[in-house]
Amino acid sequence: MNQQHPAPDRPAAEPAEPVAPVAPVAPAEPAGRPPRSLRVILVALSISILLAMLDNMIVATAMPTIVGELGGLAHLSWVVTAYTLATAASTPIWGKLGDLYGRKGVYLASIVLFLAGSVTSGAAQTMGQLIGFRALQGLGAGGLMVGTMAIIGELIPPRERGKYQGMFASIMAVAMIGGPLLGGLITDHLGWRWAFYINLPLGAVALVMVSSVLHLPRRRGRARIDYPGAVLLTTGIVSLVLVTTWGGSEYAWGSAVILGLIALGVGALALFLFVETRAPEPLLPLHIFRSGNFSLVTGIGFLLGFVMFGSMIFLPLFQQTVQGASATNSGLLLLPMLLSMMLVSLVVGRVTTATGRYRWFPMTGGLLITTGLWLLSTMTTGTGRLTTGLFMALVGAGMGFLMQLTMLIAQNSVEMKDMGVASSTATLSRTLGGSFGVALLGAFFNRRVTGSLAEQGAAGSSARDAGPDGGLAVSETGAQLDPASLAELPAAARAAYETAVAAGTHAVFLAASLAAVGAFVAGWFIKEIPLRGGTPAAPPAGARKDAPVPAGA
Repeated sequence: MNQQHPAPDRPAAEPAEPVAPVAPVAPAEPAGRPPRSLRVILVALSISILLAMLDNMIVATAMPTIVGELGGLAHLSWVVTAYTLATAASTPIWGKLGDLYGRKGVYLASIVLFLAGSVTSGAAQTMGQLIGFRALQGLGAGGLMVGTMAIIGELIPPRERGKYQGMFASIMAVAMIGGPLLGGLITDHLGWRWAFYINLPLGAVALVMVSSVLHLPRRRGRARIDYPGAVLLTTGIVSLVLVTTWGGSEYAWGSAVILGLIALGVGALALFLFVETRAPEPLLPLHIFRSGNFSLVTGIGFLLGFVMFGSMIFLPLFQQTVQGASATNSGLLLLPMLLSMMLVSLVVGRVTTATGRYRWFPMTGGLLITTGLWLLSTMTTGTGRLTTGLFMALVGAGMGFLMQLTMLIAQNSVEMKDMGVASSTATLSRTLGGSFGVALLGAFFNRRVTGSLAEQGAAGSSARDAGPDGGLAVSETGAQLDPASLAELPAAARAAYETAVAAGTHAVFLAASLAAVGAFVAGWFIKEIPLRGGTPAAPPAGARKDAPVPAGA
């Protein structure tokens, strides 16, 4: 690893205590294989990140049973919202704590917090208790996500890190596909409380493996934690996530509540930026944005989250409503997209490690996602599942080019002392992009569906009147009829509704493809900064061979 020097305007940390770190290079094992200790750590990190990603998928399947036992239907959405808010708000704080005090202790604390939230959520006796305990669990999940990325960034040089990209892409695929299936099995055979208790044995294994095998330098930061920055950033993030959660569902977009939250969020973030310029040890050091590469991949990550989460919500809706697919195994509907994402991510990682070259990958990914989303926008009521699957695979391939590579470029653009905040910023940008994507694309979908039903006259009115409580079911994820109501509609009304859903998905994917153009354009401006570690690749034409590994692009 490169020797790190503290920034001149920031307090120096005490010298690291000598330890026996896991060697990320030159393993004393067969070529191409990481040391056994590193493999053990990677397994533990994989378990931890799987817990954080899988939890919401499992719980979503168990929610009807939970409501049936605990009641509180009016507060149902808060079971998910509390977890999401706590995860998003805590992500940058966990990243900075790891930078200041060492990653191992902070990471172990996040695992313990997540497991404590799991135990208490499983033991909840009221909906209010469950919401509070889910927030506790979300706080731990924020640390799991950013801690995993930061530890990987510290153990494995960027040049070698690409080999492990496919593993983490596989974790996402497993979570998306297996989560609903596992949630259904647990709820039916063990009870909904085991949807939370299932985290305990897995988390305990990760806890033991990390505590016994992971060895990293200890840090004792002398600077005080940036409490004003933490409060302002948390306020801004929570306000904006609530806007995307409540807008168009709980409250109208033009309501005083939504406009007030927007003003609060924007004002808090503006004041946060001002405070960070004067804090001795800022929560988010603004100097990392001097790197052109870091700023670009942060923006790409936001747009990737925007289109990715939108696609994962509206694709199953189209397939279930228009193409008649079963909702029982909803995760399987995304299989073409997730498999292509996993395979491409694996290939991109291997190529990046072998060659050290990566500049063309973000551009290729942006182009594939844009093309795939545009093709999805052309779907009609006559589009077959095979055609939809091919379009989805194209989008997934584009995501495979970008998912892990954006994190790699972000981490390679900063010094080691800022690895935590770089990882947390990249993670947070994708999370916020997903929140905004679901909200805004959902608004497009709702407006287009209701407009199409109105245009179709009597048949559309019949479809609209078939919804629960005499109307169309509208939520942040779109306007939809439940399958039972849809099956009972007259043929003309059912056809009208399917046409309306097809029109709504056209609007969604067309808007998403326009957002993906931004990721494609941003990819053109990424510079191929040599990746740290490993055998240097030949420098690009016109580049100096002795060009330093920068904190900026």
